[in-house]
Amino acid sequence: MLRIKDVIKEKETTLKEVAEKMGITQPSLSSLINGNPTAEKLEQIAAALQVSVTELFEPPMNDSITCPTCKTVLQFSKKG
Repeated sequence: MLRIKDVIKEKETTLKEVAEKMGITQPSLSSLINGNPTAEKLEQIAAALQVSVTELFEPPMNDSITCPTCKTVLQFSKKG
């Protein structure tokens, strides 16, 4: 699953700003995000966000996750 919208929020930017960096319109970027972007487009999005392409797919490695439905943050800890 793509997490482009999450990365945009994490970078404290907007779809419009990312689209401008890519040289496309905000509606075009929205279509890419909600559709099936090519590898080339994913590379362009990643470059505009200054992240690796893998970060558009994988959640950051940390000790919590956020429920996509209710937005509750769940904390994890390792057992010794």
